[in-house]
Amino acid sequence: KQRKARHHYFYLETVELGIQTKMTRLAKLLLAVMTGAPVAAFGNMARTTTVGISPSINSLSSMGQFRHHLRPNNRLQHSDLKLSLSNVVGVPRGGAISSIATAAKNWSASPTSFFNSSLITLAVLTAVFKIYQRASASGDKGSAAAAKPKSVKELQIKFLSVFWLLRCADWLQGPYFYEVYASKVFNGIPASLALVSRLFLTGFASTALFGPSVGRALDTYGRKKGTLAFSIIYAMGAFSTKSPLLQVLFLGRILSGIGTSLLFSAPESWLVGEAQESGDDPDGSWLGETFGLAYAGDSIVAILAGQFAGFAAARRGSTGPFELSTGFLAAGGLLAALLWKENVAKKSPEEDGGETKKTSIREAVKVVKEDPKIMLVGGVQSLFEAAMYIFVLQWPPAISRAVAKAFGEGAGTPYGTVFSCFMASCLLGSTLFGQLAKMSVPTEKFTAVMLTAATIAMSSAVFTVSSTMSLPALVAAFFAFEACVGMYFPSIGTLRSKYVPDSHRSVIMNLFGIPLNVLVVGVFLSISKLGLKGALGISSGALGLATLCMFRLNTMIGKKAEA
Repeated sequence: KQRKARHHYFYLETVELGIQTKMTRLAKLLLAVMTGAPVAAFGNMARTTTVGISPSINSLSSMGQFRHHLRPNNRLQHSDLKLSLSNVVGVPRGGAISSIATAAKNWSASPTSFFNSSLITLAVLTAVFKIYQRASASGDKGSAAAAKPKSVKELQIKFLSVFWLLRCADWLQGPYFYEVYASKVFNGIPASLALVSRLFLTGFASTALFGPSVGRALDTYGRKKGTLAFSIIYAMGAFSTKSPLLQVLFLGRILSGIGTSLLFSAPESWLVGEAQESGDDPDGSWLGETFGLAYAGDSIVAILAGQFAGFAAARRGSTGPFELSTGFLAAGGLLAALLWKENVAKKSPEEDGGETKKTSIREAVKVVKEDPKIMLVGGVQSLFEAAMYIFVLQWPPAISRAVAKAFGEGAGTPYGTVFSCFMASCLLGSTLFGQLAKMSVPTEKFTAVMLTAATIAMSSAVFTVSSTMSLPALVAAFFAFEACVGMYFPSIGTLRSKYVPDSHRSVIMNLFGIPLNVLVVGVFLSISKLGLKGALGISSGALGLATLCMFRLNTMIGKKAEA
């Protein structure tokens, strides 16, 4: 999609990521980083009881083993994954440096300790950055932060409260996507991998097919209505997982695909429309801050959603997380109904009589053709997000092979902890975006730098996969890419708010979703020929093209400024 998102991450080919973490001090630590209390987080709050991760399969050919691992009674024992944060972070206040040294000494003991140490290191980096942000902000008392208009604060509260609830609902469904469909039995025959793959691709096809029409409806009838429609449609898709009928499951995937189009266009379009209507943010700086907060919080929401998903699955089976997601959808929809007012796309009067016409897909295509800046921003959106979804499908086997080489063939990969590391990297990237936005660095410039870094990171991963398969090198490349993902979503939201006209915003956003989905589906269908190296190579190529689009946009802006 995340989208979630931002993501929204999808887990099929090799992933069954069930984070079954109790609400422990580790969650508090990450939340403290987000809420600006990092010193307390690294002080005397330090003991995690367990981090239980459901094992995942590492190749499509190991179908029987995959199914075996997915059964609840085959989950790893908590004792295998215990981590005392007091051994890594240190109990005394101010003891972070010595604690990191201890972590560095023990990082190679096992895959679990390696990734747990990586997670703590990422959390420390984010905490240090947050401290720096707050220190620099406190030395600027009469600055823009203190002068934030009341209307902007109210808009941020209204948007973020709804956005995070809806994103949590989306994240809840990811970890158990495969298990919920693989557990179905039709005419006495368990669902095959081919069938689950078709269900997976149905969602992507639905998003590509119905996206432009969904965008047109949003611009015509209202973004608030679209957000409420998402809550209802996505809940129907979630409830469909309880059905034993194949037709109902396919219908549910179609509904989920339509819901994805709504989630990634309706709330953003509503926010931008409200911000532009208020007139209190003429240069879009507060809008950029709002996007930064939204996606920084989304990283925390993703980690917590994994915990909630494991909790629900343990009590209600594989459909439990889907059932729980409907509660978050209801809460998000209710808040939107109560707090949001309706806004629709601004219409431009026609020259022949001044009549206002409804938005059409053909008009949206014409608008894109007439303004190359929109085409370039849309190119960045399609190419980067396609690269991201390809990465989502390929990182589990890549990490698994690197772990096997570093620790031996029998070593298990703690997928849940790896996922948490990715989310911590996203949080770091979103935090960096917020700092750059506060420093008034043009979004176009640092987005170009970010895309360059993402291309280098993915190219490094391709080189590592095809040569040394070094775990530290591969992990560093993946973490760097995920940090770029954390910067990407607030950046692209800000760019769309500047260059995509409100009159066709939702339609245009969904139009650029078509090439995105076509590329992802094409790679998925060709994975047996491409292999891991080929798929990541396509991801790297897409990022390179996105970088060229962004540099071209900067060149056009520079020429216009000189003129």
